[in-house]
Amino acid sequence: MNTEDLRALQAPLKARYRETPETARIALSAQGRLGEGISCSVETARSLVRAGLHPASGGSGLDACSGDMLLQALIACAGVTLSAVATALGITLRDAELRAEADLDVRGTLGVDKTVPVGLQDIRLHIEVDSDASDDALANLLRLTERYCVVFQTLATPPRLSASLQRRGN
Repeated sequence: MNTEDLRALQAPLKARYRETPETARIALSAQGRLGEGISCSVETARSLVRAGLHPASGGSGLDACSGDMLLQALIACAGVTLSAVATALGITLRDAELRAEADLDVRGTLGVDKTVPVGLQDIRLHIEVDSDASDDALANLLRLTERYCVVFQTLATPPRLSASLQRRGN
């Protein structure tokens, strides 16, 4: 896709969202179901992914780790955003590799040490591109990718979060 095609595709959407902002609010959702052992199967657009415990917390290593899945979501979103922003700016990327890393101290999630936070710490996104674009253009590309990547921004500025549990039946 080139710059003109992307603009033509997004122009009517942007116009509609400017005129009627409420139409820009959409609801995303995900579903899962407990599986065998300690696992949860999550539906994706293409298949069912079975997530389980990471080997560091007692898992077999045969199931997807939800922490890895979070990093994969970051990579997917950043990659799509990088591509869209590069297209919009007219920057040619011959290739790009994205890698996300995070630190996790499993003592927190296992309840071994109550002072250790539960969750990923220090998430790092690395992007390596093959492009003839100037350093300034690539710096702008990174800045705009960070700015418009939904998952990056969600992690950078966490939303309100809630959980509920309901009894089925009664």
